Amino acid sequence: MEAYLLAVLITALAYVLLTLGLNFQYGFTGLINFGYVGFFALGAYASAICTVRMGWPAWSGFALGMVVPFLLAWPLGRVALRLRDDYLAIVTLGFSEIVRLAIINEKALTNGGQGIAGVPKLFGSDGAGLLGDLWLAAALLAACVLVAGVIRAIVKSPYGRLIQAIRDDETALLALGKNPARFKTQVLMLGGGIAGLAGSFYAHYVGYVTPDQFLPIVTFQVWMAMIMGGVGRLRGAVAGAFLLLLVLEGSRAARDLFPGIPEVAMSSVRLAVIGAALILFIRFRPQGLWGAPRD
Repeated sequence: MEAYLLAVLITALAYVLLTLGLNFQYGFTGLINFGYVGFFALGAYASAICTVRMGWPAWSGFALGMVVPFLLAWPLGRVALRLRDDYLAIVTLGFSEIVRLAIINEKALTNGGQGIAGVPKLFGSDGAGLLGDLWLAAALLAACVLVAGVIRAIVKSPYGRLIQAIRDDETALLALGKNPARFKTQVLMLGGGIAGLAGSFYAHYVGYVTPDQFLPIVTFQVWMAMIMGGVGRLRGAVAGAFLLLLVLEGSRAARDLFPGIPEVAMSSVRLAVIGAALILFIRFRPQGLWGAPRD
């Protein structure tokens, strides 16, 4: 039981990191990023390649895991951020699929669809047991606090007020002689680096990475966490991520509610239960847990 609860905690903290990064992009800047899982995958694979293929220490993979998605967000931003809203969402969704397909086909580097196994635990020999996972959870919690503190400092600064002006009225910002595309590219890069950090933690916790772990459903789960917690709220990102895991794991009880349904069909029932819970939440609490009430 302790191992299961710890696994849920680590997964929830990884989703907190992802939700913080996406909230920085959409909640504070208004960027609709439907390809966020692509940056998550880049961070995970960068750490795996760095430690397994190149033999570097586990901690060194974190630097590469953040730098790679951070840098690859720049060309995406230069091209995509000239688009608006719906078109930006489509381009970022395509970016995540390009990343996944590149991972599948670049077999010499990523081992294709079989993935990379043997990613070392973060805390060496202790990482094989419960104690190592506790240390990993503590490190992940510290990373969440650090990232939240950095985002809060950015948002409260003049730079933060500028990116929030992009969200509220980009045309007015252009009239003031500012270049929104440059600032949006910077936000996309910072958010990508945060997703890469979450990917590094994920790779070193699970111990292997495969392309099937980075499907678009991950992006939309992070969106659900952000919306349920409250868009543009740091506390909402934390609450939403834990609420999402509560819904995902709590839906496993659907097996007891529908005893006559075959095991094969239970996954579809579980998705229906999750969908119904989310619809009810959005219906009765559209602003999220920490969002301001709407008129």
